Amino acid sequence: MSLKDKVVLVTGGSSGMGAAIAEKFTSKGAKVAIVGRNAKKLQEVSAKNGNKPHIIVADLVNDEDVKRIVSETISHYGQLDVLVNNAGFNNIVSFLAENAMDTFDQIMLTNLRSAVLLTNIAAPHLIKTKGNVVNISSISALRPYSVTGFSYDTSKAALEHFTRCIALELGPKGVRVNAVSPGPVKSDLVGSMGISAEEAQLIYESVKKGTLLDKVADPEEVADLVYYLASDKARSVTGASFVIDNGAHLNS
Repeated sequence: MSLKDKVVLVTGGSSGMGAAIAEKFTSKGAKVAIVGRNAKKLQEVSAKNGNKPHIIVADLVNDEDVKRIVSETISHYGQLDVLVNNAGFNNIVSFLAENAMDTFDQIMLTNLRSAVLLTNIAAPHLIKTKGNVVNISSISALRPYSVTGFSYDTSKAALEHFTRCIALELGPKGVRVNAVSPGPVKSDLVGSMGISAEEAQLIYESVKKGTLLDKVADPEEVADLVYYLASDKARSVTGASFVIDNGAHLNS
């Protein structure tokens, strides 16, 4: 199952699931490149790992930056074996709001187009190594969870279908493509939202009531699933989407 010395590129690697995914791969001896806009946060993630990930500061909505992400990874490590499209964000807005389309365009650029472009540029390198892609989706791709979440939900549903589409084309070339769809996951709420640890705990307590297993997943659990899918243990798996949500999508 080892991915030792394999080269792994993780977007959105400065915090949360992205940081946990980077840490998982580095702990197993992989050579990791992490991408984000916040250099300080990326450096903090890199410093936590013995096999320090290579840092790439870039904005995924900038096409030239996306091209540089791949070229810099290849220049630094010489190849690419695994691409993890993790970067994404949500901005709640009503479909009837005046800025609905601006928000939609912004979310689709980050959550969908950047992943499509990055995968397109990375594909020739992945074909060379018979590598694979793991796209981080959401259970929001399965059904709407918020009355005002049309942009985010649509972007994740599209990302999952994109996963199946390119799995169909790249499979005969030896490249596997899968998606992971998390539900509620503990994240850096305290830092990103400016709330206290106590307030964050109250949020988690409320969220876990919407799951069947009465718990919120840790980022490390998502990282474990991503690692499995990227490994040879999943060598017969492609074009699939794996839900990790403690049963939230079944709890109506």
